[in-house]
Amino acid sequence: MLDIVIQAREANIVPGFAVRRILPYQLRRMVGPFIFMDHAGPVNISSKEVPDLDVLPHPHIGLSTVSYLLSGNVTHRDGLGIEQVIKPGEVNWMTAGKGISHSERFEDPAMLADGALELMQTWVALPERDEEANPSFMNYKAEELPVFTEKGIWMRLIAGEAYGLSSKVQTSSPLFYVHVVLDKNTRFGLPVGHSERGVYVVKGKVEVNGVSYARGQLLVFSVGVDPVITAKEASTLMMLGGEHLGKRHIWWNFVSSRKERIEQAKEDWKQGRIILPPNDNHEFIPLPEDQYRPGTEPPPNTLS
Repeated sequence: MLDIVIQAREANIVPGFAVRRILPYQLRRMVGPFIFMDHAGPVNISSKEVPDLDVLPHPHIGLSTVSYLLSGNVTHRDGLGIEQVIKPGEVNWMTAGKGISHSERFEDPAMLADGALELMQTWVALPERDEEANPSFMNYKAEELPVFTEKGIWMRLIAGEAYGLSSKVQTSSPLFYVHVVLDKNTRFGLPVGHSERGVYVVKGKVEVNGVSYARGQLLVFSVGVDPVITAKEASTLMMLGGEHLGKRHIWWNFVSSRKERIEQAKEDWKQGRIILPPNDNHEFIPLPEDQYRPGTEPPPNTLS
């Protein structure tokens, strides 16, 4: 029934700011087109630490970054000149394509107190035909996204198609991404019609086939299996998956179907050929390749 259970690992985005990293995982690199997944927060720090948490401008190629907040706010700035404060329930969907840089800043000190920041960050690999597309950015408001409610169930379809709903978020391949809140003892099924499916436990505890799973675990299910998920306590889940795109290489913040394209991206960033955000161009994250042995992958210095 279960292909694998992935336990989130702690990863430092910047000193003092650790997140739960779920994907990629050594034994399971992707779920559908999703190749990266981080869960940050709830963050509870003093306001004097805020400047140290900012994620400086950094590059991406060959993917779409997907930012979704459960609480708090983050300011996004990118090489297209876009500045967008994302709020809970909204989606920031940035397609890197042939290359883009962006930053993420925490500019509301009060927001970081009392666990008021919690966000999910994923990357969606692009089909080969779109890997060199022009970069783009879209923000979708919470009221633009489909919501379904029933006794014991609240659900928002962030992207793709699931449960008979369709999101207006523009995607490049078949996928689904769903935010689900369940009351205790509520039973819930996975969406059908997708070859790869995963359920991440953000909060609470769920049971599948008599086995309990808790916060920080991603359950990846076999093709053709339709499990029933029972909330053993009030729980928040993120469901994601879709159709597999084929093998992808990932190095730092770069994703591509071709290793040589990643080598080009490294050089492009070193030589300044990926433009910094015009309204956030005084500092950036340098290429980390000199800090790692040949053939190893430095961890992403990014929330998205």
